[in-house]
Amino acid sequence: MALLPKLEIVCAAGAGYEAVDLDTARSRGIAVANCPDTNASAVADSAMMLLMASTRHLLQADRFVRGGGWQDQWRVDTPTLSGKRLGILGMGTIGSKIAHRAARGFDMEIGYHNRTAVTGSSYRYFPSLIELATWADFLICAAPGGATTRHLVNASVLAALGPNGYLVNIGRGTVVDTAALIDALRAKRIAGAGLDVVEGEPSVPPRLPELLQFDNVVITPHCAGRAPEARDAATAVILANLNAHFAGKPLPHPVPLKA
Repeated sequence: MALLPKLEIVCAAGAGYEAVDLDTARSRGIAVANCPDTNASAVADSAMMLLMASTRHLLQADRFVRGGGWQDQWRVDTPTLSGKRLGILGMGTIGSKIAHRAARGFDMEIGYHNRTAVTGSSYRYFPSLIELATWADFLICAAPGGATTRHLVNASVLAALGPNGYLVNIGRGTVVDTAALIDALRAKRIAGAGLDVVEGEPSVPPRLPELLQFDNVVITPHCAGRAPEARDAATAVILANLNAHFAGKPLPHPVPLKA
């Protein structure tokens, strides 16, 4: 921002805007907008993909076959999703879409943790993340980044999830304590993980090599929301925000600049 003295508006290309310096924007009168919900369906699809890939040990099975193995030699337990308990951290638009897919497609029982319960939600609300993790068979993190959510999933939450539990994170890497996750995987205090986001982004996460050593971990390169449909939708919202700003009209999707 300091290098752009005539800057009028910052528009995040997705829902998240934790990388935008809101204090500086407010002090300079710079408008901030975002593009909520444009990739929510793609991210929810990817969350279910990661959950299935990790619980059914897809990558390990693929490597096994490529190495010459087949059915009689396969000895890995791969639990089903159907009828199990799914905990969701963050019941926003993406979390709601994940819940819909899990409940309607896999007959899963849904519980969630938010700062407050979602009005009108039919899913079970847990005021404590520890309680949710204790109850759940699988935990999907769909929470935004920022200081208030940093390391919400810590060693205690992973211990509560238990040795048969699986963790999926499609929110932000900072929500999960990576060191605690590595320790839990190494000690087999959880059964596996599916990650689209890891602490240390946007650079290559520094602890990625350690995570890649585990056969029960599936990692994608923060691409859960990337799809042609999502890109087209985001482009339309960016243009709507910019056109409104330069026409002197209210932004369709403003980010509040709290004092």
